Amino acid sequence: MKVLSSLARLQKSQWHQSSIRNGTMFGLIAAIIVAVAIIAYLSLRQGGAIPEGLAKANGRIEVVRIDVAAKYAGRVVRIHVREGDYVEAGRIIAELDVTELKAQLAAASANVRRADEVIKRAMAEVALRQAEHKLSELELARTVKLERRKIASSAELDKRNAQHEVAEAQLLAAKAAVGDGRAAKRAAQAQVDQLEATIAEMTLKAPVSGRIEYKLVQKGSVLAAGGRVVSILDLSDAYMTIFLPTSESGRVALGSDARIILDASPTTIIPATVSFVASEAQFTPKLVETANEREKLMYRVKLKIDPKLLEKYRDYVKAGLTGDAYVKISRDAVWPESLHPRLPDGN
Repeated sequence: MKVLSSLARLQKSQWHQSSIRNGTMFGLIAAIIVAVAIIAYLSLRQGGAIPEGLAKANGRIEVVRIDVAAKYAGRVVRIHVREGDYVEAGRIIAELDVTELKAQLAAASANVRRADEVIKRAMAEVALRQAEHKLSELELARTVKLERRKIASSAELDKRNAQHEVAEAQLLAAKAAVGDGRAAKRAAQAQVDQLEATIAEMTLKAPVSGRIEYKLVQKGSVLAAGGRVVSILDLSDAYMTIFLPTSESGRVALGSDARIILDASPTTIIPATVSFVASEAQFTPKLVETANEREKLMYRVKLKIDPKLLEKYRDYVKAGLTGDAYVKISRDAVWPESLHPRLPDGN
């Protein structure tokens, strides 16, 4: 019995010592976790401090995209651009086949010439009928005088009167033929104009200056009406969309100064202005991370970059770049030295 009692006391002592060691280890781990959390919090607070009168949010650069599409169906015979090319407004992008349209244009042009000939013949007929009408008018007048002098009979007068009426009707018919010919010419000319306009539309040109983002078809492709050929990024209209809570968006004025810092170039600080503040709140999109809870409603704010600046640095303008934005929410706010504009060439 004494042996069993000794063994029990020994096991109890070992278990107690193991518990003390485990408790000490858990305490050390908890202390380390708390210390790391405190250091991270202080570091985040110091590094992410926002100056008074400014609001911070993140977003992405968006560029207005314009699709160049065919107005009419046709086969692509030439494409003059490649993806990534910079094109000026009015540059030819692609050409569609116009062989059939040119044949129709030739037929319509022939109809115009035919209408001209019809008009000429009708006008000659008018001249002839005018002469006949004049002659019948003179003969009628002479017969009237002779009938009054009893030299001509009433039957003769009736005959001359009928001839005069026939000549007058023939003259009116000839003039109507001229009108028909001119109307036919106008219709043929309208068809010519329409075909010429259609042929012009088969040459697709850049509506704005910008960069070719995607080439959507290849030479030989057959497009339906409205078929897209390329998409162009309008580099003169780039902006960043951010979301601010009610407490901050309500203090943002249109035209307020802003700064954009892209993740791809953290040393570059781009000046911008507030060009739009949404009138209705919405939930923050999943692609945008904010410091507030997702349940809070946010207002969309658009930060526009100066077109002159975009023109100068157009090679750097790319859609989809993410970054942070700082916006003035107080007119008296002063930009710190760290947020003064700093562009790629140091200006």
